[in-house]
Amino acid sequence: KAAFINFISDEEWKSIEPVSSWFGPSSFLMSSMSALFKLSMWIRHGHGYLTENLGIPVWGSYAVFGLATLFLGMVLGLVSEVLGADCDF
Repeated sequence: KAAFINFISDEEWKSIEPVSSWFGPSSFLMSSMSALFKLSMWIRHGHGYLTENLGIPVWGSYAVFGLATLFLGMVLGLVSEVLGADCDF
């Protein structure tokens, strides 16, 4: 605590270079990282719900998420093909 107070009162913060806008809190990169962390927490809670509340075995929960991943990949691939068919390169 004392080191932080000295850092502020002695104005040592002025000698530190600012964070690049690429790594700033509101940048696309950091927003994407935040979304990935939120997704991982959602998956963790979903896994806990499936295994603890519904009594599905762990391998069953993995199978549910694996199948959901495959299905989502197929849907996104189909959408990509449909949208890509309209574009002439």
